[in-house]
Amino acid sequence: MDDRELMDLIIPFSPEVPCDNNGQRMWWAFLASSMVTFFGGLFIILLWRTLKYLWTVCCHCNIKNKEAQKVNNHMNSQADGPTKNQNDKEEAPVSEVGWMTSVKDWAGVMISAQTLTGRVLVVLVFALSIGALGIYFIDSSDPIESCPNFYKDFTLQIDMAFNVFFLLYFGLRFIAANDKLWFWLEVNSVVDFFTVPPVFVSVYLNRSWLGLRFLRALRLIQFSEILQFLNILKTSNSIKLVNLCSIFISTWLTAAGFIHLVENSGDPWENFQNSQQLSYWECVYLLMVTMSTVGYGDVYARTTLGRLFMVFFILGGLAMFASYVPEIIELIGNRKKYGGSYSAVNGRKHIVVCGHITLESVSNFLKDFLHKDRDDVNVEIVFLHNISPNLELEALFKRHFTQVEFYQGSVLNPHDLARVKIESADACLILANKYCADPDAEDASNIMRVISIKNYHPKIRIITQMLQYHNKAHLLNIPSWNWKEGDDAICLAELKAGFIAQSCLAQGLSTMLANLFSMRSYIKIEEDTWQKYYLEGVANEMYTEYLSSAFVGLSFPTVCELCYVKLKLLLIAIEYKSEQRESSILINPGNHVKMQEGTLGFFIASDAKEVKRAFFYCKACHDDITDPKRIKKCGCKRTKMSVYKRMKLACCFDCGRSEHDCSCMSGSVHSNMDSLQRAFPLSSVSVHDCSTSLRAFEDEHPSTLSPKKKQRNGGMRNSPNCSPKMMRHDPLLIPGNEQIENMDASVKRYDSTGMFHWCPSKDIEKAILTRSEASMTVLSGHVVVCIFGDVTSALVGLRNLVMPLRASNFHYHELKPIVFVGSLDYLRREWETLHNFPKVSILPGTPLSRADLRAVNINLCDMCVILSANQNNIDDASLQDKECILATLNIKSMQFDDSIGVLQANSQGFTPPGMDRSSPDNSPVHGLVRQASITTGSNIPIITELVNDSNVQFLDQDDDDDPDTELYLTQPFACGTAFAISVLDSLMSATYFNDNILTLIRTLVTGGATPELEGLLAEENALRGGYSTPQTLANRDRCRVAQLALYDGPFADLGDGGCYGDLFCKALKTYNMLCFGIYRLRDAHLSTPGQCTKRYVITNPPYEFELVPTDLIFCLMQFDHNAGQSRVSLSHSSHSSHSSSKKCSSVHSIPATNRQNRSSKAREARDKQNATRMNRMGQEKRWFTDEAENTYPSNIQMKPMSTHMANQVNQYKSTSNLIPPIREVEDEC
Repeated sequence: MDDRELMDLIIPFSPEVPCDNNGQRMWWAFLASSMVTFFGGLFIILLWRTLKYLWTVCCHCNIKNKEAQKVNNHMNSQADGPTKNQNDKEEAPVSEVGWMTSVKDWAGVMISAQTLTGRVLVVLVFALSIGALGIYFIDSSDPIESCPNFYKDFTLQIDMAFNVFFLLYFGLRFIAANDKLWFWLEVNSVVDFFTVPPVFVSVYLNRSWLGLRFLRALRLIQFSEILQFLNILKTSNSIKLVNLCSIFISTWLTAAGFIHLVENSGDPWENFQNSQQLSYWECVYLLMVTMSTVGYGDVYARTTLGRLFMVFFILGGLAMFASYVPEIIELIGNRKKYGGSYSAVNGRKHIVVCGHITLESVSNFLKDFLHKDRDDVNVEIVFLHNISPNLELEALFKRHFTQVEFYQGSVLNPHDLARVKIESADACLILANKYCADPDAEDASNIMRVISIKNYHPKIRIITQMLQYHNKAHLLNIPSWNWKEGDDAICLAELKAGFIAQSCLAQGLSTMLANLFSMRSYIKIEEDTWQKYYLEGVANEMYTEYLSSAFVGLSFPTVCELCYVKLKLLLIAIEYKSEQRESSILINPGNHVKMQEGTLGFFIASDAKEVKRAFFYCKACHDDITDPKRIKKCGCKRTKMSVYKRMKLACCFDCGRSEHDCSCMSGSVHSNMDSLQRAFPLSSVSVHDCSTSLRAFEDEHPSTLSPKKKQRNGGMRNSPNCSPKMMRHDPLLIPGNEQIENMDASVKRYDSTGMFHWCPSKDIEKAILTRSEASMTVLSGHVVVCIFGDVTSALVGLRNLVMPLRASNFHYHELKPIVFVGSLDYLRREWETLHNFPKVSILPGTPLSRADLRAVNINLCDMCVILSANQNNIDDASLQDKECILATLNIKSMQFDDSIGVLQANSQGFTPPGMDRSSPDNSPVHGLVRQASITTGSNIPIITELVNDSNVQFLDQDDDDDPDTELYLTQPFACGTAFAISVLDSLMSATYFNDNILTLIRTLVTGGATPELEGLLAEENALRGGYSTPQTLANRDRCRVAQLALYDGPFADLGDGGCYGDLFCKALKTYNMLCFGIYRLRDAHLSTPGQCTKRYVITNPPYEFELVPTDLIFCLMQFDHNAGQSRVSLSHSSHSSHSSSKKCSSVHSIPATNRQNRSSKAREARDKQNATRMNRMGQEKRWFTDEAENTYPSNIQMKPMSTHMANQVNQYKSTSNLIPPIREVEDEC
C-alpha cells in the first residue's frame, strides 16, 4: 500500500492511534469558531447601538433648535394666508422608501408563512434541519473527533450543503429582523452559531468534530408551526398536543446529545482520560430514566461535566416530565374517539343522519330502515352528532357495524361536513326531538342545520322532521330548498293531526295507516284470536313499483281488480302524468284514467318481492297461471299495444263485453285508424276516456259508428261499471254539476285552491258556547275535541286537525260540527288559524269536567279527540300523558240516561254515487237509524294522543297488555283508540326510499294540502276565500276514506259468510269503491253471547277471508256530485261513527230475517214518538248554520222514519251523513 492510499484512510483519534502525527486534538478550533461568531456578532450589534445612541444624544440639541424654528415658520405662514400654505404643501418633498427598507420588506416576505414562497421556504428549512439531525444520528456512531476526507465522505458533503442553505436563510432572517439584538439571542440563531461554522472549519482542517450538532434537535419545537402552515392542525387541542410533544422530545434529544459528547470525550482538566464509550441511544435511555426518577443505575455519568449537567437537568427534566406527560396523556385521552373521516366505498351509497341522536331515535330509525322486508339495502348510514354516544348507543352501533358509522361533530361546522363526505352523500336526514319543551326552538335548530348543509352543498337532498306546521314556511326561504328535487319536510304536528282527523271520519284508520307506512315483521299466531288477523294485516306495507306494459290502455279499476285477484296485490294509487307531463298522484281515480307506459303504482303488500309481479306480469305468459308466486320475468319481447287494440279494449270495458263479443269498433273505424291516431294520439298515454275520443271521431265521421254504438255511448253514464264523472280535468262534463256551479259561482264557499270549505272570518266571541247554550243545542254526530293547554303552552296546531274535516270533497251538509272543550286563553291563540272554517264552536271549560262533557252531548258524538299541549313540559316520562289518561278514564266511567235517545236523528246511510237519495225506501241502500243512546261512557268512540308509548297500558283497564309490549301490539292501538307520535318515525326511511310515499300519505290524511297551499299559508297564515270556478270545483273531485257497513244495503248478501274478495270486486265494479281493510269486532270470531264492543283493524285481508255482518269495511269512495242536490228534500240527519262501541252483542247477532218480522205496531209507535219530540224541540229553538239563508230551507223538519228504516240498528258510521246545525250564528257565510 503506497503513501497516497494511506492518506485516504480515516484514522480515528485515540490515545494509541492519534489523528495526526503529533496526536493533537482540535476540538477547541470548532468550538472557537462558534464562540467567535456569536460573541463577535453580539459585540458588533452592541457597538452599533452604542454609537447610534451617542449620535442621537449629541444631535439632540440641534434637533430641538430646528423644531423651534419650524414652529415659528409655521405661525408666520398662517398669518400669510391659506394660499401660501397650499403652495408650501405642494412644494414639500415627498418622502421615498429607501433601498434598505425595500430589501428588509423583501426579506420579510421571503421568510414569512403568509405567501406561498414563504411557506415553502419555512417548510424546506425545517425539513433540512431534520435531515441534518438525521446525519448527526448517523455520525454519532463514529468517534467524537475523526479525520474524514471531505471529497469522499458523502454525509459530510450533504451536511455542508445543508449548512450553506442555513447560512443563506440566516442572512434573510437577519435582514428582516426589526430588533437585531433579540434576533441574535434567539434559539434558532444560537443553533446556527454552534452548527454552521464548525462545518466550514471541518472542511478547512480536514477533520470532523461531532460537537454541538445535536442542537439541531431544538428545531423540533417549530413542528406545530409547520403543521399549522400546512393547514394540518386546526383545533386548539391538537396544536397544544403537538407543542407539548415537540418541546418534550427536543429537550430530551438535546440533553442526550450533550451527555453523549462529554461522556465520550472526558473532562478536559483530566486530559480526557475519564471518558467512557456510550452510544447516543444509550444516552437517550439514560436521560429518560433520569427524568422519570427511576434511575436503574446500569448506565450513569462518569465525567464531572456529565454529572454536573445531570444535577441541573434532573430538576428541570423532572418538572417537565411531571407536568408535560400527564397533560399529553390527558389530551390524547380526550381526543374524539369518533373524530375520523368517512371513507366512501365504491358502488355503495351513504346517507348522513344528524339532529336528535339518542338511543330511542336511532333504534327506531335503524329498525325501519334496515328491515328485512325491504330489498337489499346497499346504503351505509353515517351518524353525525356533537356528543359522543353512551354505552347503550355505542353497543347499538357495534351491532350494525357493517352498515352504520358514527362521527362526532356538528353539521353547523363545514369541517365536520367535509369529514362525513356530505357532498357525495345520497341524502341527509335530520331527526327532531319530539319530546322537547320548546318545539319552536327545536324547529329553529333543524332549520339552521338545513341552512348549513345547503350552504355547504346546495344539491344535497335533505329530509327533515319539523314539529310545528307554521315553521315549515321558513324552509321556503332557503334558496336551494327544492321539494321537486327530493327535499322534504315531515311535519309531525301536521301528520299527527291528520291521522287523528281521519279517525274521526273512519275510526281505526289512524292505526291502519300507521301500520302501512311502518316496516313490521310477520308474527304468526296459530290460535284463532283477534291478534292473529290483526298481525296478518300488520305485516302489510306500502310499496311502489312500475306497472307492466300489459296494463297500458286499461282503466284503473280494471288494473286494480286484476292485481288483486290474479297478482294478490292491492293497488290503491298511481303516479299520473298529464298532457303537460306534470306528475301527480291519483288515489283510486276511476274509469276515466287509463294506464300509461311506465306508470308507477302504489301497492299494499307484505314484501317488496311480491310487488315485482306487477312489473313482470305478461298477459301472454301469465294469463293462465293461478299461483301468483310463479309470475316471474318472462323472456318474450313486449311490444307496445297498437292504437286500435288499446281503444278497442277500452271500449269493450265500457260496454261490459269481452273483446271477441264486442262490436264497438267496426271495420270503418279500423280503416280510418290513421286519421284517428293523428287526431287523438295516444302514444303511451291515454289521458281521456277512449270512448270520448271515439265520440269526437264520430262527429267528424258519422258513418263510422253504427247507430247502436251511438246509443250505447250516449247512455254510458247509466252503466254501473262507469264512474259518475267522465273527466276529472273538465268538471263541466260532470252530470248534474252545472246547477251546483251556478249556485256556488257568486258565493265564496271554498278557499282559493278549492280544496277546503271556507267561510268569512268570525270573531271568537260568536263561536263561544256557554254550558247552558250547549245543553239547549242539539249536538249529534259531531266531533268533540278535548284540549289541555294554557297561555304558556306550545301551540298544537289545531288547524291541521280541522282541515281534513273541512275538505271540499265533502258536501256542506256532510261536514261534522266540531266543538272544542278547553281553556279559552289557549283557544284564543289558536283561533287565528280556525276562524275561516265553518261549523266550529268553543265551550270554555275543562275536559275533566263532566258537566262540560254532558253539555256537548259527548254520548252522541261521532268521535272524541283528547289532546294536550302540556305533555312535553314534564321531565318524568310516565307523567307526560297524565292529563290525557285522566280525561279518557273520566269519560269511560260516565253513565248516561237513556232518555236522550229521543234526540236520535234520521241518518241517510251510505249511498253510492249515482243512486237516488230522495227516497231511501226505494233505494238499494236503505237508510240507517241512529242508535237510541249510549248508557255508558266506555262505548263512546275516543282517540287519545300519547307521548310516551308505555302509557298506553293505562287507557284500558281490562286488557292484558304487558308494559313492555310494543305500541303496535297493544289493544288500544290495534283498536284505533290510541295514537302516539312515535309511529311517524318510520316516515323518514320510507320517504328516503320513495319520496312519493310522503306525498301519498299527506294526500290521504291532510285533506288535500299542496305545496301551493303551504306557500299561501306562509304568506298570510290563513286560508283565503275564492270564487268557485270550474278549475277550483274540479279539485273537489277526489276520493275520500269512508267505512262501509255490511249489516244492510247492497252488500248485505256478502256480510254473512261471504268472501272479502267478492266484496272487493263488487264494490269496485259497481261503485268504483276501493276496499282496503276491515274494522271488526274484537270477539266476532267467538260465539259467546256477551261479546265485547271493541273493534280492531285488519289490513288488506286475502280474497277468501270470511266476512261477518257486523264488519265495517274501509274503502276509498268517489266524490258524489249529486249528493249536494238532495239536501233540499232531506231533513236533519246524523249517523254513528262508533258502531263498534254502541251496541251489545245480542243486537249484533240479529239475523236479517228476524229484523223483517218484528211487530209493525211497535215500530210505528216509536216513529211517531221520535217525530213528535223532534218537532217540539225544533219549535223551541231555531237552528242556524254557517250557510247562506237561501241555500237550504230554514225550517228544519224531522222526516218520520219509515217502518223498514226503523228496523235497522246503526252501529257504525254512515259514509254520507247529514250533520245537524249546532249554533245560532248572526253572520252567515
